[in-house]
Amino acid sequence: MKKIRPTIGIIGAGVTGTALADCLYHQGYHVTAVNSRTLASAQRLASSISGCAICSTPQQVADLAQAVFITTPDDRIADIAAAVNWHAGQHVIHCSGVHSTDILEPARRFGAFTCCLHPLQTFASVEEAIHNMRGSTFALEGDPTALAAAEEMAIALQGNIIRLKASDKILYHAAAVMLSNYLVTLIKTAADLWQSFGIKQEDAVRAMLPLLKGTVNNIERVGIPGCLTGPIARGDIGTVQKHLQALEKDSPSTLDTYRVLGLQTISIALAKGRISLDTAEELRAALEGRAIFNESDYNEFYRMLGFDFAAGTANQLENKQP
Repeated sequence: MKKIRPTIGIIGAGVTGTALADCLYHQGYHVTAVNSRTLASAQRLASSISGCAICSTPQQVADLAQAVFITTPDDRIADIAAAVNWHAGQHVIHCSGVHSTDILEPARRFGAFTCCLHPLQTFASVEEAIHNMRGSTFALEGDPTALAAAEEMAIALQGNIIRLKASDKILYHAAAVMLSNYLVTLIKTAADLWQSFGIKQEDAVRAMLPLLKGTVNNIERVGIPGCLTGPIARGDIGTVQKHLQALEKDSPSTLDTYRVLGLQTISIALAKGRISLDTAEELRAALEGRAIFNESDYNEFYRMLGFDFAAGTANQLENKQP
């Protein structure tokens, strides 16, 4: 027997809300109502969805839909949840990556079922969001009843699903920010270095994109740590030292970024098995701009890398290095 899908309401017709409504509509969901801070954004959403009413208040959306998405900016979710008289048995869903469903407690007190459905994806525009939504990973957290409905929606969008606890949300979102947002920062930082030898940013980015795509392909096909390449993976200390010297001279603002990322890369290189612990320590010393450790410092260094020196793990690993 085919399950009856809930009707959908959207409060907040920004990029995420509009793309989610469009994608669910094209998977057979009935999107019945939308409210947004600006009339123009609500009209844009409703214009592409047959039978979607434009509502002047969030309350009207709650009165017309069985499952209501609050897709406003994160800081407004709690205010919306507290301002609406929800209906018992209704699903109230937010799409924040950082907030748990605790902020939907006012809806829960009305007898509504609450959850979070967060698309782990980057949405630069409505068009890009619609294109990227399908096949994304969706992080779910909340009440079992609402989670069941949200999981069906994620499956309809051909998504991968992960279940989180409320306490997981902040670190989960921090990881997403580092992966997506800071990757943009990293690419810009690399492109800025090319400007020192006369290549414009847009040309530098275009030239580096095949390298970026190749790296992503290696991550997917080979996995971590096997996909790691470059001087730290090879234990090429001389190259790292040349990088540090050049950055200190020509791009000192980039030096700390290079050092921090390099230090984080050492443990990946060790896990790949291509460098010894002695080489790892030399790389760390170079990146920190200091002399090689004394023998008495080794235990602390190994513990930083995640190895149990006291139990003999470090010795065993060192003996296995080529």
